[in-house]
Amino acid sequence: MKKSLIVLLLAAATVAAQAQAAPAGQQQPAPGATAPGDQQKKVIQDPNEYNAYIAAVGATDPSQKAQMMESYLQTYPNSVMKEDGLELLLKTYQQLNNAAQIKSAAQRLLQVNPNNLTALALLSYLDRAQAQAGGPDAATSLQEAGQLGARGLQAIQTAPKPEGYSDEQWNTMKSSFRVIYLGSVGHAALQAKDYPAAQQNLKEVVAAQPTDVNSIYLLALAYLTPKPPVVDGLFWIAKAAAAAPQLTPYAKNQYTRYHGGSEGFDELMAAAKSAPTIPAGFTVAPAPSAADQAADMLKKGAPEKLSFAEWQFILTSGNKEASEQVWTAIKGKPVQLQAAVIEATRESLKLAGSQDDIEAKKADITLTLKEPLPAARVPKPGAQLIIQGSPSTYNAVGDSFDLTFTDGQVLKGLPEAAPVKKPAAGTHAHPKPQ
Repeated sequence: MKKSLIVLLLAAATVAAQAQAAPAGQQQPAPGATAPGDQQKKVIQDPNEYNAYIAAVGATDPSQKAQMMESYLQTYPNSVMKEDGLELLLKTYQQLNNAAQIKSAAQRLLQVNPNNLTALALLSYLDRAQAQAGGPDAATSLQEAGQLGARGLQAIQTAPKPEGYSDEQWNTMKSSFRVIYLGSVGHAALQAKDYPAAQQNLKEVVAAQPTDVNSIYLLALAYLTPKPPVVDGLFWIAKAAAAAPQLTPYAKNQYTRYHGGSEGFDELMAAAKSAPTIPAGFTVAPAPSAADQAADMLKKGAPEKLSFAEWQFILTSGNKEASEQVWTAIKGKPVQLQAAVIEATRESLKLAGSQDDIEAKKADITLTLKEPLPAARVPKPGAQLIIQGSPSTYNAVGDSFDLTFTDGQVLKGLPEAAPVKKPAAGTHAHPKPQ
């Protein structure tokens, strides 16, 4: 999300502010005197109220302006200019960088007008920013951002043009509001795993903001997270990675998983960097099925010579014949491999043997030790070990995989045992008295 959008929303709250408050004593037009669709001019009848409002609007110091507007709203709680005054407070508190007061003024605005577009956009934006910052309430904040965004998209359809705005100004404002609403709705839909809604809303955001890496990345996730993933996500993650190189390893991994190899990835990165949007008919050839890949792996080498990651792939591929061939070759036979510690006790270790599970900190090996470890030598999570054991059972259900090894040993990587302290030179042990 771009901060400039919120600055635009808040700055626009001052457009024609003084023009909206008609001079004291000016009468409102009689019913029927305005053209259809026109708004009647807001009129402050009380000269004292009018002067207080104009003075607050005209104040140049932000702190003084906020105090004067707060005083005005407290003195005239039922003012015809209450909604306008609160919108001015939003801009003023933004100038003061007072997030708490910005949010408070926006919430007060919704009490006056539940369909106030500025307040809905601002609160939706702030809730979404809070969610992206993380923390225990992140999921709730993002859900609320989506709800506010949905309200905004509904309200904007019938919102009247504010007095004092030109058509161009109003269209610009509505476009800015809409991008914020769509971003919140799309991001919340992604969290809720409503992938079609996330794709629809985030794609419109990216069309409006083609250089916003955050939105491009979220759009990529909306296509890549479903199972099976949608090929469009490969273009969008490549485009995000072209602007944010730290995303390149993830983009390449997703491409390789989908395509079955990295051939063509560099060309995709170059094309995504220069293309303003996804080309019509974009596609990437999908990899062979898992069952076919499992069969191909066994054509290239004996089962017992494959890596642990390849065993895992074959045993979860759904290719029954290939799985039985691998299991017959390795069951009950001692093997050695490298793995990372996920959890550890003296009697057994939970380990990650494949690179994907190492990165996800997800155990895929249970090593039952032949002999308990000394307490001081139990390894810490993340430690890299060389282990040996005999495969005894495995469990493969969906994304869950666990291969149990018995007669386990750790050949390398355990903490060193504490050295035995020797008596100081010149000292002698004496027998205990009888």
